[in-house]
Amino acid sequence: MDSGLASPRSERSVLLNHDELEAGRRGALYYGLRTPGAQSPDPLKAVTQTRWAYAKYYLPFLDWVPNYSPSLLGGDILAGLTVASILIPQSISYASSLAKLSPLAGLFSAAIPGIVYALLGTSRQLNVAPEAALSLLIGQAVSLALHGDPHDTPRNSDAIGIAVTTVTTLQVGLFSFMLGFFRLGFIDVVLSRALLRGFVSAIAVVIMIEQLIPMFGLVEREHEVNPHTTVDKFIFIVQNFSSHENRPTTLVSFGSLLVLVSFRYLKGFFQRYWFIYRIPEVLIVVIVSTVLCDVLEWDKDGVAILGNVPIKTGAHFFDLPLRPANLPFLRSTTSTAILVAVVGFLDSIVAAKQNAARFGYSISPNRELVALGAANIASAFVPGTLPAFGSITRSRINADVGGRSQMASLVCSAVVLLATFFLLPSLYYLPKCVLAAIISLTVYSLLSEAPHDLIFFWKMRAWMELTLIFLTFVCTIVWNVEVGVVVSVVISLLVLVRKSSKMRMSILGRIPGTARWKPINEHPEASEDNPAVLVVRIRESLDFANTSQLIERLRRMELYGIYPSHPSDPPTRTQPNALVFHLSDVEKCDASAAQILLELLEMYKSRGVAVFFAHIRTAPKITFEKAGIVQLVGEESFYETVGKAMERIEMIEREVARL
Repeated sequence: MDSGLASPRSERSVLLNHDELEAGRRGALYYGLRTPGAQSPDPLKAVTQTRWAYAKYYLPFLDWVPNYSPSLLGGDILAGLTVASILIPQSISYASSLAKLSPLAGLFSAAIPGIVYALLGTSRQLNVAPEAALSLLIGQAVSLALHGDPHDTPRNSDAIGIAVTTVTTLQVGLFSFMLGFFRLGFIDVVLSRALLRGFVSAIAVVIMIEQLIPMFGLVEREHEVNPHTTVDKFIFIVQNFSSHENRPTTLVSFGSLLVLVSFRYLKGFFQRYWFIYRIPEVLIVVIVSTVLCDVLEWDKDGVAILGNVPIKTGAHFFDLPLRPANLPFLRSTTSTAILVAVVGFLDSIVAAKQNAARFGYSISPNRELVALGAANIASAFVPGTLPAFGSITRSRINADVGGRSQMASLVCSAVVLLATFFLLPSLYYLPKCVLAAIISLTVYSLLSEAPHDLIFFWKMRAWMELTLIFLTFVCTIVWNVEVGVVVSVVISLLVLVRKSSKMRMSILGRIPGTARWKPINEHPEASEDNPAVLVVRIRESLDFANTSQLIERLRRMELYGIYPSHPSDPPTRTQPNALVFHLSDVEKCDASAAQILLELLEMYKSRGVAVFFAHIRTAPKITFEKAGIVQLVGEESFYETVGKAMERIEMIEREVARL
């Protein structure tokens, strides 16, 4: 009877549809809620378990935070402190010297994205913070916006820099998030190693030339001459370093660089002693140079210092990234944002995969994109923050010192925030040229693998890869980073399309005394029984890319066989009266390929050439039926084997001979 009131059990059933119940049953089996012979689990509990498993998959902190082992805390704290000691001076350098922004931009960018990534990322050792190459791209975008403003003043220069950086970081986050959401994490296989090597090498040279200006004390002279391109800046340095340099600045900057290089070289002999090998030489140089500048009053000799850095990012600490003041720069920074997102992701995924392989866990590129995107979106709500991505070097240090979970990133971010609010005033006398020397040290890391790759490609006679490296390098140096990468990406994609359009095909011949048909270029004993019949094996699925040149490829096979020849050479084969297509390797055929194939068969029919198919699979056969290919050639043109197709051709030839 229906009393009009639903029972608790019926109410619960209403909440669970059939799909959820089925998912719950599968989840119950998967997570061990039911064993053979045991009582069936409660469907509601099974669905809850399944949903919780999904939640932990997409929100990793729900998994590692409750299960965090206190035994890992010591290593994570040490790793966080070590990486923070490197990251604090680096982020200040990247923001002030490369991005032309306040040091706060680098410090907040080194803290906020790391917190978000630690909660959402799948890599346990990846350190997310500003990078030299990406900061340089932001600096170029800021410079372009400033030069394009005819009413530029010192006051609105800072506002323009904050606006450009904020809106770029937001777009970087959105673009990365959408790539991950739509499962496009495979983009790391599109850009070749050669393209990345040319890009990284060019970036290293650009950074080095950029930093030589403050290292020689030529900043004020640069403002007078205003060189734009990297080539212009190099010529400017050559023309002015001997006549307009500031000698104390030059001595401090190159002395600091010498100390940094010496520290790094000497530490290589103490790798067995981690407490020596992991001494933060960058932090030591920053502290010592700051103290010496204060005591010896280098600033009175013309050495530019960091000075007072007010702890503020704008009118408010948090603000909407798409406020009206930022909207004018939205379109002009889109190309930079896309470039930063792609390049940053490539560096991040390499670092994440290296540590995942080292410690035996898996990495999802799509989830990494979502986590990196969310980290940059959150960071954009603090005006003026730089885009942040993973670093191979810092992530390796994090792992070497003892970082075994995302807790190390949280510790690192906490230390950076404490330094920002409490220790930044202590760096008042930090020489800016020392920051330039710190950035120059990263040039070595960026160029360290270039000779190895160049030698390898030269040994392999990989001329296309060497050409890509050269083009990317030259275009980046002569024009700018965006032009260099765009040109190389276009060339790389064209090469990829060209290779994918080369359908793998072979001419088959019969092994004497058997019913086996093999490629005649791989099996010398295989021979063509009937020169008037061409048996072609297609070794891959048919799609619009590889089928577009099918007509031309088949025509060359008809005239010259399998051996390469020039189109002006005379034919080496007799014109075939019949073709047999061996299609056992064709798993599928898309609509565009079917249309091209239909046009090809119509051409053969008009020429009086019979066409047969052997070893065709079910899926391509269905596509052929929909496209009208089966109706065009007839059902009698399809055979199980090449041998049966040849028997049919021989029977037709005998009937024609009798007539």
